[in-house]
Amino acid sequence: MDSYSNNNGGQRFRKIPHQSLAHIRMEPLLDDNLEQWPHLNELVQCYKTDWVKDEHKYGHYESVAHVSFQSQIFEGPDTDIETELHLGNSREAKLDEFTDDEIPSTSGRQMTEPTFSDGSQLHLTKHLGLSPLPAYEPAFDWENERSMIFGQRIPESPMTLNGSGLKISVKVLSLAFQAGLVEPFYGTLCLYNKERREKLSEDFYFHVVPTDMQDEQNTPERRGIFYLDAPSASVCLLVQLEKPASEEGGVTPSVYSRKEPVHLSEREKQKLQVWSRIMPYRESFAWAIVPLFDSSTGATSGGPASPSSPLTQSVSGSASHEGTFEPIAKVMLDGKSGYSSGSSVVVEISNLNKVKESYTEDSLQDPKRKVHKPVKGVLRLEIEKHQLGYSDIENLSESGSLANDSVDMGDRAPDSVLSRVPGNSSDGLRSGSQKWNVHDGKAVSGNGSNACPSSELNASDFQAFDFRTTVRNEPFLQLFHCLYVYPLTVSLSRKRNLFVRVELRKDDLDIRRPPLEAMHPREPGAGPQKWVHTQIAVGTRVASYHDEIKLSLPAIWTPLHHLLFTFFHVDLQTKLEVPKPVVIGYAVLPLSTHAQLRSEISLPIMRELVPHYLQDLGKERLEYLEDGKNIFRLRLRLCSSLYPFNERIRDFFLEYDRHTLRTSPPWGSELLEAINSLKNVDSTALLQFLHPILNMLLHLIGSGGETLQVAAFRAMVNILTRVQQESVDDGERNRFLVNYVDYAFDDFGGRQAPVYPGLSTVWGSLARSKAKGYRVGPVYDDVLAMAWFFLELVVKSLALEQTRLFYHNLPLDEDVPPMQLKEGVFRCVMQLYDCLLTEVHERSKKGLSLAKRLNSSLAFFCYDLLSIIEPRQVFELVSLYLDKFSGVCQSVLHDCKLTFLQIICDHDLFVEMPGRDPSDRNYLSSVLIQEIFLTWDHEDLSQRSKAARILVVLLCKHEFDARYQKPEDKLYIAQLYFPLIGQILDEMPVFYNLSSTEKREVLIAILQIVRNLDDTSLVKAWQQSIARTRLFFKLMEESLVLFEHRKPSDGMLLGSSSRSPTVDAPPSPKYSERLSPAINNYLSEASRQEVRPQGTPDNGFLWQRVNSQLSSPSQPYSLREALAQAQSSRIGASAQALRESLHPILRQKLELWEENLSAAVSLQVLETAEKFSTMAAAHTIATDYGKLDCLSAIFMSFFSRNQPLVFWKALFPVFNTVFDLHGETLMARENDRFLKQVAFHLLRLAVFRNESIRKRAVVGLQILVRSSLYYIMQTARLRVMLTITLSELMSDVQVTQMKSDGTLEESGEARRLRKSLEEMADESKSKELLKECGLSESGLMVIPEGLSENRWSWSEVKRLSDSLVLALDASLEHALLGPAMTMDRYAAAESFYKLAMAFAPVPDLHIMWLLHLCDAHQEMQSSAEAAQCAVAVAGVVMQALVARKDGVWSRDHITSLRKICPMVSCEINSEASAAEVEGYGASKLTVDSAVKYLQSANKLFSQAELFHFCASILELVIPVYKSRRAYGQLAKCHTMLTNIYESILEQESSPIPFTDATYYRVGFYGERFGKLDRKEFIYREPRDVRLGDIMEKLSHIYESRMDGNHTLHIIPDSRQVKADELQPGVCYLQITAVDPVMEDEDLGSRRERILSLSTGGVRARVFDRFLFDTPFTKNGKTQGGLEDQWKRRSVLQTEGSFPALVNRLLVIKSESLEFSPVENAIGMIETRTAALRNELEEPRSSEGDQRPRLQSLQRILQGSVAVQVNSGVLSVCTAFLSGEPATRLRSQELQQLIAALLEFMAVCKRAIRVHFRLIGEEDQEFHTQLVNGFQSLTAELSHYIPAILSEL
Repeated sequence: MDSYSNNNGGQRFRKIPHQSLAHIRMEPLLDDNLEQWPHLNELVQCYKTDWVKDEHKYGHYESVAHVSFQSQIFEGPDTDIETELHLGNSREAKLDEFTDDEIPSTSGRQMTEPTFSDGSQLHLTKHLGLSPLPAYEPAFDWENERSMIFGQRIPESPMTLNGSGLKISVKVLSLAFQAGLVEPFYGTLCLYNKERREKLSEDFYFHVVPTDMQDEQNTPERRGIFYLDAPSASVCLLVQLEKPASEEGGVTPSVYSRKEPVHLSEREKQKLQVWSRIMPYRESFAWAIVPLFDSSTGATSGGPASPSSPLTQSVSGSASHEGTFEPIAKVMLDGKSGYSSGSSVVVEISNLNKVKESYTEDSLQDPKRKVHKPVKGVLRLEIEKHQLGYSDIENLSESGSLANDSVDMGDRAPDSVLSRVPGNSSDGLRSGSQKWNVHDGKAVSGNGSNACPSSELNASDFQAFDFRTTVRNEPFLQLFHCLYVYPLTVSLSRKRNLFVRVELRKDDLDIRRPPLEAMHPREPGAGPQKWVHTQIAVGTRVASYHDEIKLSLPAIWTPLHHLLFTFFHVDLQTKLEVPKPVVIGYAVLPLSTHAQLRSEISLPIMRELVPHYLQDLGKERLEYLEDGKNIFRLRLRLCSSLYPFNERIRDFFLEYDRHTLRTSPPWGSELLEAINSLKNVDSTALLQFLHPILNMLLHLIGSGGETLQVAAFRAMVNILTRVQQESVDDGERNRFLVNYVDYAFDDFGGRQAPVYPGLSTVWGSLARSKAKGYRVGPVYDDVLAMAWFFLELVVKSLALEQTRLFYHNLPLDEDVPPMQLKEGVFRCVMQLYDCLLTEVHERSKKGLSLAKRLNSSLAFFCYDLLSIIEPRQVFELVSLYLDKFSGVCQSVLHDCKLTFLQIICDHDLFVEMPGRDPSDRNYLSSVLIQEIFLTWDHEDLSQRSKAARILVVLLCKHEFDARYQKPEDKLYIAQLYFPLIGQILDEMPVFYNLSSTEKREVLIAILQIVRNLDDTSLVKAWQQSIARTRLFFKLMEESLVLFEHRKPSDGMLLGSSSRSPTVDAPPSPKYSERLSPAINNYLSEASRQEVRPQGTPDNGFLWQRVNSQLSSPSQPYSLREALAQAQSSRIGASAQALRESLHPILRQKLELWEENLSAAVSLQVLETAEKFSTMAAAHTIATDYGKLDCLSAIFMSFFSRNQPLVFWKALFPVFNTVFDLHGETLMARENDRFLKQVAFHLLRLAVFRNESIRKRAVVGLQILVRSSLYYIMQTARLRVMLTITLSELMSDVQVTQMKSDGTLEESGEARRLRKSLEEMADESKSKELLKECGLSESGLMVIPEGLSENRWSWSEVKRLSDSLVLALDASLEHALLGPAMTMDRYAAAESFYKLAMAFAPVPDLHIMWLLHLCDAHQEMQSSAEAAQCAVAVAGVVMQALVARKDGVWSRDHITSLRKICPMVSCEINSEASAAEVEGYGASKLTVDSAVKYLQSANKLFSQAELFHFCASILELVIPVYKSRRAYGQLAKCHTMLTNIYESILEQESSPIPFTDATYYRVGFYGERFGKLDRKEFIYREPRDVRLGDIMEKLSHIYESRMDGNHTLHIIPDSRQVKADELQPGVCYLQITAVDPVMEDEDLGSRRERILSLSTGGVRARVFDRFLFDTPFTKNGKTQGGLEDQWKRRSVLQTEGSFPALVNRLLVIKSESLEFSPVENAIGMIETRTAALRNELEEPRSSEGDQRPRLQSLQRILQGSVAVQVNSGVLSVCTAFLSGEPATRLRSQELQQLIAALLEFMAVCKRAIRVHFRLIGEEDQEFHTQLVNGFQSLTAELSHYIPAILSEL
């Protein structure tokens, strides 16, 4: 450990000079022999000796530079802040503010976040990120934290000589008259209160000389410096001008105010110049009053809160008789002069009031006085206001708190001045980052004020004495001892030109002796004068004067010291020589009788002086003017810090002298009386002489006998109590007393014996008397109340002695060793301490506040002693304390104990403290940990939070302490606190009972300790038991949860309402949940600084630190705070609203801190997890190696939180190593849940827009695949998991987005996810990707330890990736349909189908989507399709059962099922059973569920009338019932079977052939159709849907999709469409009815197809081919005769067969045949022949019922032989057998045609015969018609085919 050495080379005390206003050497009159006046000696010593300041007393704390926070980037799925920042930065081409951590580090581990900037850089690189502590306590201010401790001693700055307030400097710049300036002018300036009509300061003299009269050496212009308590409208500057007395008959002063002529003539100039050179006496000329703080603007000056505003923006509007004038107040920002950093204002005074005769100051504002002509001239003053700093004493940076008290902002924005923002730490370094107004690179001047530091004060500056110094209730701090004389009037009976000369004489023996040189000069730089003149009162009987004459006084004056006034008359004209003054009389004023008088004095004037004129004898011989009337009025003002006005104090001083010089009688009762009478001195006098009186009393306590000691002690207690009570502030320690102890009290270099033995004895004896039960009276309580003062005196006295003892024989730079207290004194101290402790204990129980204060004083006593005496002696005191307050005690006592520990542990050397035994570790830290832990279990909630706070503040203090920055120091500190973690783990409920705020505090502490521990110490936390290790990681998880950075919108107040503390109103509004509680105070203070209401007296001037009591909750300081309070007063005010109320800069800071805190915590936990993983690999710790639940839990926690970019960057290398080390365990079945979560989050990250994160997610997926390949040898299970998680993700991720026209399109998320999934299998990019993510390029190929072969396979990954992309596309397509779902049922069904197929690897999802599809079909009344879905579901279940071999089915059953539904594929089975994932899988796949779906399929098929399917299905159900012997069910099944077969029979026997559906081909052409464009589908529609219906339906669906630029057309015919020739911008639908093709049908036959001709019994109606015929001509005509009519037969093959799972199938193959016109004709005839023959030959079920047969026969015959059917056979003949076409036919065709005709006629003939057999009476007529038709047809045909007659 570095030994602590203070800045001043190991010296503990620092001298602070406090001499001030010595313009001239200290009064020569004081240099007499002071030894004969011990009290004077004391006084002078008290004022002149340097103060002694104990540098250690208030702790010494140097902080390291504050960590600079980077903006943390928290990416959402759709943000890419990182890229935006990079772009922004490159655009600004400035220094990169955001660390570019894209550059991979050489170690393969990415160094995120810059490490600390101090020397320990090398060591710290092992950390992943910054320590969480600086971000948790970003505004850590040691001073501020200390000030929160109850009874905290607040260091007082040394009292300034001029109180605190305002310092104003005034400089005369110029005086100019319109007439011209040719003679010198003289003047005075002073502060004047125009309401009370009194002077506030002495006069400052200045003179203005015309340029030609100036000396060669130009003296620097003097400034007058005035002090003021507070600005007030009545305070002004009084300016009085004088000029050389005017010559009688010469140029009168009126030239300066005359209107015409304006300028002086040359002659006037000469006269004036000559006269002014010979005339030494002056007369009054003009005066003016300059208001400094104009009443019109209230107390403000300029801007409401701008200290740099000018004193007054306008000086007008003052009392009317001053004349209205508008001085132009020009603000010079840096003043003209180079000396000032404040703001100076140049005031031009143009309302100088000329006076006609001499006057007294009192008469200035006399309303009876006439207003004279204003002088036509301007006096320019430069007035500057300074914050009165302590710099006036010395340039001290006292205990740091002043160093940055107000940053020098003179030239920065004047309105953003903050008074000390809470949390400007004492160290100049750190404060930079806490000020939210950053300095403009200006060095902060050390004097913390805008005052020019004393070094810059010009020697010539005149500091005007402030008369209020003598009446303030404050101790005198400097030596002043002078008298001001104000001659007022002399009333004579005749007119004279009169002036007065004043001198101070020692005696009246000889008038010729020179007077004392006591007069203060009026010229700068001159020494003391023998006499001084007033001005001349010209030509008046009653001469008035306004002069002020200052003279120094002797230390002790005798009755003979007196003032002598001499009165002169002078003629104001030149006769022969220069005018000479003539004495006309004298006046005398003895000092001893009059000096103290404050009222006016009147004296007679003597004509002559005779020797001994003071004595009565001499007086008789004197002759007086004006009959001896008192005609000379004057006033005196005595200002002295040596001569007390108070008689009792003078008595005490006198008796003290006698006692000290041993001149009094030995019993000294007079002294006792004098001491006792001090009680009755009035408080002002007592305060003014407080320091010397205390010094003298301490002497008496130290050196007197017992009686005297006790008397002095009691008097002292009494004085202290009075001073404390009259304290202005209600502080715990009175300011004056603190100043006395801290600065003034001294043993003056050992000239006086140390006071601590005497004090301890007196006080100890008092305590003993109390203990023995004597009455000690009220004094005792006063002693307790003032105990702090005595304790601090004892300590300072000890320290002074210690320093003195070692001072000379210590090498430089070495600390003073601790002093071993002598046994006797230590015993005394022990007793005293014990006695006070008992008081604390007793009084606390009664709840007296005195007890708490006393407790703090005792703590500070120990604290102080630790720096002086042997620490082990102090530990005895501490342990005495802890014994008294042991264990968990009453709340009040416990509070005292905490405060006590808090104070002691705040000691600078706390870390280095030894144990009580030399072998022990730090005694204080172990006590502290014990007590803090106890407190967390205490029922008083406020104490819990206090304890947590103490811990965090301590850790911050260590963390930021410049002395403890070495890694070994940090380690040592971490080890000190490490036991705390053990205690928490042993008793976790204690932790869980804390509120979330306290939990955060504790967790931050734990993270901080863990961070700085080395591995060997850390591993101890994990070695004891599995459960304990688990608890440790529970703590880590808690910290991730509690510090997660939620965007403000995520609901701010989570956790805040967990428990309302029982304390009163919350001390400050809550701006942030996650940061330290101190931040709330910091922010409310900061926001309060930001806006100050107008008119508060302290704006502009007294920006002292805002007293914490000022901010009473009822009076908010700013609008923002008012808002904040209004909100916090509502119950559970949202922190959100509070944040909104913050200044944007503050809000930004707050967010920056929160982000960094979250990042730091996550990285710290990650680092710990990584260490854990390495140690677990070495099996050195206690954990569940089967599951590694600690690791998996923490990783799940990482992934599921909102993490910053740096974290993601650091995570994946760790993720990789963890899977390297523990892949096998983590991939095992037990960890399915973990894997699934990881898979989910990796996919979630793969959607992110930020490339860094997305790529890392891809690598994460590759790591998973790799582990899967290596440890499970296959990816099936992983595929199932990824598919499941993908499906879950789809419900979270928005895969579509609205386009501007209201339609949906694929969203960026979906695109990015697809890209990620494709990249995962992209071998070419893999190396680059791994490198970018900080892994080695061969990372995927490396064979893990313990395995031999390389099992990585890109093809496997590709398969996996493809199946996922498929699932993604299906989901996307489904989502894109969204709004069209209800409209376009076909597409909806298709999208469900695709989903079902895509999620086929996961049976549950597969089934889910199939069932959705089933429902969709049922809504559309597509029963067959719905049935197919049910069959498919049953198939999935059956396959799984067959694969598991539990079930009643075998592979054959599945084959038969596949005949019904070809989609029942075979690949599902193996994987479905392999991939049992929690919540998914085979548990739901049971025989019962299969039966359920089979039965519903059966029901649906029967609704669709596809009975043959029903039969097959029931045959699959029957084995189940058989195996279960469910005979009832079997009976039911068989009944159903019977019904089914009967229905089939019925269908078959129907004369109208049964159709289960109609089929249509639909072609889509046009780009608006998207994927459908240029594709053809076969639609399966219910059997009652006609062509018109489907046209209407489809056009309705697709018209809605057209936009303004597209229209929909339906192509009316069925010929082939040439897509390229279609009009662009039009979408075409082509709809054609088609016929299904039977399995065994000959498609090449030219016959027309008639379905009923197809031979078939019970056959499955499964169709996958369809045909339709299209007639066409080759000659280009749209229609031609039969001879031109060709026919094209198109055969379409679909993808899959109907009935399918969807209503339409894509056409995958289309073939066409062409038939020539003659073939068509032959085909037509053959078709009819076949139909007739079929009718004739078909066997009927029973001969009895011929009815149906007759009907169909009649129908066919009528169409064949009726003559009117021209299109029939006859038209064929006319077309082909007559004329020209006949010649075109080939002979073979001709023969075929003729043969067909002949056969047709033959069959007709047979049919007519059969018809005759079948008919009854009613059909006879019809039969006749048929026969006639047949005959006429034969006749017609014979024209073409003569052979026909012979044939028939």
